[in-house]
Amino acid sequence: MYICICNAIRESELRRVARHCGGDAEAAYAALGKRPNCGSCIDDAEAILFEERELGFELAGEPVYAE
Repeated sequence: MYICICNAIRESELRRVARHCGGDAEAAYAALGKRPNCGSCIDDAEAILFEERELGFELAGEPVYAE
């Protein structure tokens, strides 16, 4: 599924970047060689990055603490 239509960034790409790059959505976009245009995707992108990183910590056996 496309998350960012302006840059044609797919959810799978964001999940891959989340496992290899820290930072917010803008940092993830930069890792893909892109930058946000209209900005309507940022909240969804942030949620995907958070979810993927949280899952990674759980799989690694690290405790995940809810804030």
